[in-house]
Amino acid sequence: MKNPGAAESRRLLGLLEGALLREARLWKAPVLKNGCIEGADISSSQHKEMIVWLGEMSRLFHFCPETFALGVCVLNRLLSSVKAQPKYLKCISFTSLVLAAKINEEDEVIGSVRDLVVQSGCSFSTAEILRMERIILDKLNWDLYTATPVDFIHIFHALLVSGHPHLIPSIGLGPGSLPGGPGPQKRPSFFQAALWTRQVQHCMACHQLWQFKGSTLALAIITLELEALTAEWFSVVTDLLKKAQVDSAEFIHCKETVDQYLHSLEFSLPANAIYIFDSAQIPEDERAWSPTQPLWQAGRGRGRGEQGNSDEYYDGILRLYDEESNPGSEGSLFDPQLKNVSPCPPLHPAVN
Repeated sequence: MKNPGAAESRRLLGLLEGALLREARLWKAPVLKNGCIEGADISSSQHKEMIVWLGEMSRLFHFCPETFALGVCVLNRLLSSVKAQPKYLKCISFTSLVLAAKINEEDEVIGSVRDLVVQSGCSFSTAEILRMERIILDKLNWDLYTATPVDFIHIFHALLVSGHPHLIPSIGLGPGSLPGGPGPQKRPSFFQAALWTRQVQHCMACHQLWQFKGSTLALAIITLELEALTAEWFSVVTDLLKKAQVDSAEFIHCKETVDQYLHSLEFSLPANAIYIFDSAQIPEDERAWSPTQPLWQAGRGRGRGEQGNSDEYYDGILRLYDEESNPGSEGSLFDPQLKNVSPCPPLHPAVN
């Protein structure tokens, strides 16, 4: 009887080999010279702005991450092949995303080009988009389906699950304990892959990372996570490097650049505001009852009949709808004396 794990491993290696062949044949990236893309007047900041905008459009249209990544790859391949003018950059970017959607998305998700233009708020006409589609397809020889960094994220993730099942609990690829959680919790197998996908989407907007192939970028992101999550990361990464045929020196350079970029994103985010509940600010007469007090506490002291907790439960419901107590009576939720009581408890900022 054949080992099902070995068959799955062979299938995944076949997928990886096919993705690497497509990448080697089709991958191209713009070259920066004096702060601009060589052969064009498009600056690196303008290019980054378009990548970020494509991400916003992709989320607006409910496209999958693979569509966004393919759209960026199509855009980069075109910018490295033709001398594009800045005034056409937005139209080129939008059309690249539309072409990627036609490859990856279902028809009901895409809708019509006219609908997409209207949703985007752009001033393009349908004729302009269709004309740009023909230009892009002609320049790229109608061969758009290159392997993207997101594709490699999924393949490497599957290889980790298949080839290193003993690492699943430690790197969060399956059932395990969430850091800081109360105990063992179930995590979906795609949990870590979703994090890596978000990271690679951020990295695709960084001009320092344009020059690295998608396989190298994906492996660098995964390695940084494995270093932090498991002590066995080196042997696992070495195995993936051999399978992906990634140059070691280029991989190390990419990993260091990714680490710096992701840290810069992390520290550029605004700090979360934290507020702490301060019970000392509640007056004594308001502590007897507050809108946040549980109903079963409001029914305490009424005495228990033969049904005990059952009576307490129904008392709480009656109080909720004020069907037992008269308006203005003690303990009524609609007591006029309580109408000015804020439902929000007093808070104060945390002090370091």
